[in-house]
Amino acid sequence: MIIAFSVTPMGTGESVGEGVAEAVRVIRASGLPNETNALFTTIEGEWEEVMAVIKQAIDAVMAVAPRCSIVLKGDIRPGVTDAMTGKVASVERHLAAKPGSSEAQSNGR
Repeated sequence: MIIAFSVTPMGTGESVGEGVAEAVRVIRASGLPNETNALFTTIEGEWEEVMAVIKQAIDAVMAVAPRCSIVLKGDIRPGVTDAMTGKVASVERHLAAKPGSSEAQSNGR
């Protein structure tokens, strides 16, 4: 399964970077495949291990903030592994099949 999620410290002022960094530290230490961008972290593994890491990430945020907001989006597909990279590779293959189509549209205004 793949879960894209965010954990946001609340009640700590305008900046949330410190609390988010604590959550990302836990996620990276888990050893599960993961990727962090500006809005979400994506993690892949079996249900129990992914949910355990998400709980640990929430606990890490709660250690530095009085409140935590979470958002989860999941793709549960039994028997599939390496879906994080496989899904992106599939989109890239489709993009490559029609080279320049996006560029042609933006240049052809």
